[in-house]
Amino acid sequence: MRDQAATAAGDGGGVRRLRLLRQSAGAGPGLRPRPGAGDWNEVLRETVNVLQSGCVVAVPTDTIYGIACLAQNSEAIQRIYEIKGRNTDKPLAISVGNVEDIYKYCKVTVPDQVLSDLLPGPVTLVFKRSDGLNRDLNPFTDLVGVRIPEHAFMQKLAQLCGEPLALTSANVSSRTSTLTPEEFKDIWPSLGLVVDGGPVGDMMSPECRLGSTVVNLATPGKYSIIRPGCAFTATVDILQKKHGLSL
Repeated sequence: MRDQAATAAGDGGGVRRLRLLRQSAGAGPGLRPRPGAGDWNEVLRETVNVLQSGCVVAVPTDTIYGIACLAQNSEAIQRIYEIKGRNTDKPLAISVGNVEDIYKYCKVTVPDQVLSDLLPGPVTLVFKRSDGLNRDLNPFTDLVGVRIPEHAFMQKLAQLCGEPLALTSANVSSRTSTLTPEEFKDIWPSLGLVVDGGPVGDMMSPECRLGSTVVNLATPGKYSIIRPGCAFTATVDILQKKHGLSL
């Protein structure tokens, strides 16, 4: 998991921008002091407030930058589709703070150890949805993809919100995935907040823009790959070699 310290808030083109800085080597678990800067908890509190007001925010993850809203807020979900210019028949994933939260919103078909082996990590697991999830999220399907990014900010954000986040890539549909906030500056005016965690991958590596590996686990004992993503080989090894699931 990446350790990150909170930093000062800034402004970018009319949208509030909060920066997160990685801790320097050997800094330990505490926050790195910076004159005039807000701390990590302040960034989290502000992000939660913006989400609870019904806005869409941009966030760093363990793979690419994403935009998120509260999954139980139907109007905010619609706003994500508008910002991306995304077809409304394309699903959004949810992001939660703990493995235990998956059971609230999904009908889990695999042993607990499978979830623990894959999450947190760059994987989206698809299950049948439970009745606890907003029906306006992906109303055209009984499936939902769930993530726990291996990113401390994202995990804590979902925990503090107390409900799942609807999460998708921070770009206009059909455009390249983004690794820095500057790469999706065209949608900043539509966002309530941009959380800047710096580059989330190697800018020169195409593999870093693949996004999470998406795997369907809705059928007991079976798996299928919906999107190979950035963790294909490791995911298949865990599912097939370690846990004996079959295609």
